[in-house]
Amino acid sequence: MSTPYPFTAIVGQDDLRLGLLLNAVSPAVGGVLVRGEKGTAKSTAVRALAALMPEVDVVSGCRFSCDPVSPDPACPDGPHEAGGGVSRAARTVELPVGASEDRLVGALDIERALAEGVKAFEPGLLADAHRGILYVDEVNLLHDHLVDLLLDAAAMGASYVEREGVSVRHAARFLLVGTMNPEEGELRPQLLDRFGLTVEVAASRETDQRVEVVRRRLAYDDDPAGFAARWADEEGALRERIVAARALLPQVTLGDRALRQIAATCAAFEVDGMRADIVMARTATALAAWAGRTDVLAEDVRQAALLALPHRRRRNPFDAPGLDEDKLDDTLEQNSGEGDGGGDDPDPDGPGGGGQPPQGDGPDTPPQPEAGDGDTPGLPSQGRPAGGGEQQPVRAAEPFRTKMLSVPGIGEGAAGRRSRARTEHGRTTGARRPEGLLTKLHLTATVQAAAPHQHARGRTGRGLVVRRDDLRQATREGREGNLVLFVVDGSGSMAARQRMGAVKGAVLSLLLDAYQRRDKVGLITFRGQDAEVALPPTSSVDTAAARLETLPTGGRTPLAAGLLKAHDVLRVERLRDPSRRPLLVVVTDGRATGGPDPVALAARAARLHEAEGTASVVVDCESGVVRLGLAGRLARDLGGTAVTLDELRADSIAGLVRDVQGTKGTKGSDGSNRRAA
Repeated sequence: MSTPYPFTAIVGQDDLRLGLLLNAVSPAVGGVLVRGEKGTAKSTAVRALAALMPEVDVVSGCRFSCDPVSPDPACPDGPHEAGGGVSRAARTVELPVGASEDRLVGALDIERALAEGVKAFEPGLLADAHRGILYVDEVNLLHDHLVDLLLDAAAMGASYVEREGVSVRHAARFLLVGTMNPEEGELRPQLLDRFGLTVEVAASRETDQRVEVVRRRLAYDDDPAGFAARWADEEGALRERIVAARALLPQVTLGDRALRQIAATCAAFEVDGMRADIVMARTATALAAWAGRTDVLAEDVRQAALLALPHRRRRNPFDAPGLDEDKLDDTLEQNSGEGDGGGDDPDPDGPGGGGQPPQGDGPDTPPQPEAGDGDTPGLPSQGRPAGGGEQQPVRAAEPFRTKMLSVPGIGEGAAGRRSRARTEHGRTTGARRPEGLLTKLHLTATVQAAAPHQHARGRTGRGLVVRRDDLRQATREGREGNLVLFVVDGSGSMAARQRMGAVKGAVLSLLLDAYQRRDKVGLITFRGQDAEVALPPTSSVDTAAARLETLPTGGRTPLAAGLLKAHDVLRVERLRDPSRRPLLVVVTDGRATGGPDPVALAARAARLHEAEGTASVVVDCESGVVRLGLAGRLARDLGGTAVTLDELRADSIAGLVRDVQGTKGTKGSDGSNRRAA
């Protein structure tokens, strides 16, 4: 077994170390989520924590780590008699992102259950993690069905395995620790709320500290055992301090003043529910015990808020977690009246009047002059400068709830919430012979396969004689996540301030929809002479939103270049992830300028996507009384669907669009393919 990196040898990362140590002192805090860029010792710190955790007493031979003082009466290995037991180190169990459901919750031997009527159960990772640490690296990439199982276990403190009438239940109380890189996508709100604390980590910009990090890491890699031995005294002292803080914890008093500050702070930051108040109270108590005190001070409440509230406050999904510390200090000061649990505000002379943080995006951007292509044949320039120079970025309009756009057919991609797909979870649609390990038994099909052979197998009793060849795997249909590739027109014809603001608002709304449906997204923009990939396909939808906000406009409309760039991106992505089906969303008014015969060139580029069967939708941004219907023609060339900005809204009664058509559909008045919900 490899020697873990010593916890006390980690350089910097004070918040990360504090969050982990508070959970070691009081597991009731509820775990910690570590957010940060790659290479910041997130995983190293979590794995090092296990060596500091106090030993646990378990029933000898119990696979579910029952406490010998009060064993679980429903333990599958029970019943156990109270008393006795053995001590062992607390476990750190790692849950791989690609783990199966059976690996997480355990597996039943279906064949023995049917043939012999016995519950032959093999425990999973939840059983191994009971009374220990369950560590999920890249927790934001965890499949939704595993997230659901974690939520159930974290909420109930137990794991339930139900398979065709056979039920097993065992205790599963663990310290949940997750690490994630926000650039790869955010975490589902339900699971996010289950983490007691959250900490943000980043690499130090101080030269001396970075040098020390490299020096220690090289020394550890050269001689792990020797390096750990040099830090043994510090590790032992920290372990003793954790034990002392645990012993002191029941004596810590949470006074009325501290409780009022906690409640006022949670109310001021508009967190949902009461879990935040409870977690803050437990964290403040653990902070006091860690400091060797029996009273909770205002400084404990402040630190608890910084750890427990950033991921719980109400925010736009694309806003980074965080707290306005001026507002926090102001709230604590306003509720610092006399009472037990005393202590002065840690910074009475600090900045006051923090008040409410600015709402929205701040003051409006000054109006920008309208710009047109200038070289669009047959269209007046209306006094705009020829060629339409680059304009300043325009703020997006308020996002709205969009209709769901989905890829036709049935896919087999990653679990999500957009298009139909064959998945491990969902409604049962049929049965087949299992390929490898049986995971979802189709009971009716299994009985039908076994029934004709009962006489030949010498059946004499009531039990059904079932053999492995009779077993049938249930086929299920659920939803998958797609690659949504946005191709956004940033040319002069789109640059009028109100119009581009509405366009950005529509794309932002679609990005919000992609965030909720667990899609990957990419962003291509075209303007001037060429197109560029503003964001390669990624799971970080908030990064796409940030790139959209700074999108400049102006110049000509190289529509063909945008479509060709999208074709290249999709070709590469099909090689990287062939099971993830793409959805092309082109946001434009359909105009094409620049070069010889730009309209015909754009049509040929569009037909490349049609030939490969790429599902597509054109968001028609044309406005005004006179409309040319160019976006509809583009949708026809793509073999897709055209929707206007108004039709894109979920509450719109016009043009109820649901599925994105490939090459079939009802022709609209503008020549595009449309399909009604």
